Amino acid sequence: MVMFKKIAEFDNRVSVYWTNRHFSEKTTKFLKFYVRLGDGYIWALFALCLFLYLGWNAFWPILAQAVVAIVVALVIYEGVKLSTRRPRPFAANPQIKAEVPPLDKYSFPSGHTMNNLAVASAVFFCVPQFGWIMVLLPLTWGLLRVYFGVHWLTDIICGFLLGILSFVIAHIAWVLVSPAVLKALGIEGV
Repeated sequence: MVMFKKIAEFDNRVSVYWTNRHFSEKTTKFLKFYVRLGDGYIWALFALCLFLYLGWNAFWPILAQAVVAIVVALVIYEGVKLSTRRPRPFAANPQIKAEVPPLDKYSFPSGHTMNNLAVASAVFFCVPQFGWIMVLLPLTWGLLRVYFGVHWLTDIICGFLLGILSFVIAHIAWVLVSPAVLKALGIEGV
């Protein structure tokens, strides 16, 4: 219990410090637009670019692993989020204001970081020359969500770790199940 109290105190200090620092109005406007890309909008564009670059035969296994990773991430996310019910920074501390709209009531773990990193990890595993960019995006989105007062820093750290775990579980499931799926679909090994 003492450890959780120390973590909460650390998170509060970080959030108060970060949310009381301000960029210029133009920069803040851009960062608010950029952080909203973490709502999932960027993935459709990135998927289209990957499809056009790689073609269907190389693209669909990446898409399949990303879909499995997001399903695993969402299951873990819901379980953890509903079992912890950690209040968001702006709800816990009146010194902190939410500068972007939160998607739900609770903060732990960061779903933006976790879910986006699960997908990004699948891309990184399959096409590292593009995937590393997609891994950086959830990290920057997560840190900006701390800056904008809707997450604690440890929400982002745990979201990062759970996102990678989600991909690992999904990848293992993919390796075990994909040969049977390919056979059932009449597709030769990819």
